[in-house]
Amino acid sequence: IPCAIGAEDVKRVLAVTQDDQTAKGLRDYAILTLLSSYGVRAGEITALRLDDVDWRKETVRIRHSKTGATTHLPLLPEAGEAVLQYLQKSRPKTHFREMFLRSKAPCRPFTGGGAVHGLVHVRLKAAGVSTAGKHGPHIFRHARAVSLLRATVPMKQIGDLLGHRSADATLAYLKLATEDLRAVAMEIPTGAK
Repeated sequence: IPCAIGAEDVKRVLAVTQDDQTAKGLRDYAILTLLSSYGVRAGEITALRLDDVDWRKETVRIRHSKTGATTHLPLLPEAGEAVLQYLQKSRPKTHFREMFLRSKAPCRPFTGGGAVHGLVHVRLKAAGVSTAGKHGPHIFRHARAVSLLRATVPMKQIGDLLGHRSADATLAYLKLATEDLRAVAMEIPTGAK
């Protein structure tokens, strides 16, 4: 079963990170907000460019690293505000077009998802959130999928948000909603012939 964290843990990580008003804290909060709002992969975060956010149309373009597909999603208020705060108050002035940059000099774009993995680990630890197993950015992806399942969002829409090509890829997220599945399970009749 894939690893995920609960909705309350997601809120706690976001709240603790939002309290950190340093340049790094603003960047990390923007990244975590995107991870938790859209369920994007670490590589999709590092691939985001400044022109991927259309402020007038209030959309964000996600290039799905695994499938090569591109999705235009509505820019959710919390995510938009977090990205805006990062861009206005924290992002160094540079010629790089990638949205997120390393916090230490030289301020360059992330070279891969490993940097996102590291910052997620640090922020989970700071919030006192422990996970059974993996503790990287993918736990936010799984948490988002489970929250959508619990909100009775159709599997097709969840798959579209996550950038899946097939329903089978999205079905893996049902494993995380075992409590919900138990609630609707039917009893097995005993003694029936």
